[in-house]
Parts: sequence; C-alpha cells; structure tokens
Amino acid sequence: MSWAVEEWKEGLSPRILQKIHELESQVDKLKKERQQRQYQLETLEAALQKQKQKVESEKNESAILKRENQSLMELCDNLEKAKQKISHDLQVKESQVNIQSGQLNSCKKDIERLEQELKR
Repeated sequence: MSWAVEEWKEGLSPRILQKIHELESQVDKLKKERQQRQYQLETLEAALQKQKQKVESEKNESAILKRENQSLMELCDNLEKAKQKISHDLQVKESQVNIQSGQLNSCKKDIERLEQELKR
C-alpha cells in the first residue's frame, strides 16, 4: 500500500522531492506535538476537575463546620444561661439557709431561756 502512496511522487525533481520530504517531516513533527499538547490538555483538565471536586468538598466541609460551630455557640449560650439560673437559685437557697439558721439560733436561745425559767 505504501508504494501507492509514494507513486504520485514519481517523476518529480529531486529538489521538489526534498521539499516534500521536509514538509512530511514537518507534518509528522506537528502531529506529535499536537498529540503531546492534547495529552497535556487532558492531564490539565483532569487536574482541574480534581481541584474543582476538592474545592467543592472543602466548601461542603466548611458549611458543615459552620453549622456545627453555630450549634455549639447556641449550646454554650444555653449552658451559660442555665449556669446563671443555678447560681441565682443557689444564692436564694443560701440566703434561706442563713435566715433559717438565724431563726434556729433564736429558737435555741428561746428554749435555753425557757429552760432557765423552768429551773427557777
């Protein structure tokens, strides 16, 4: 088959044959260069897709972390409010204990006084 491809060159001058050979070599080089560039393009496109997926994944992770952070902030706020309420309740109860302790001491004194009166 290659003889048929070369057949059209028969009878051409050596100068023209040389020029045809140069052009064919140039075409072969350009084809190889095009293949290399096509491969580079495909490689770069694959890398770009991988980066896009990575960015999308990081965006999703960021959104999840933001939601989790918001939830934790709300939880901290609720815990702080609960702590303040418990602290207030504790102060109220300590105050009540102090009042009752004072009343108890007063009652003890009254009892001691009454016992002293009974002994007389």
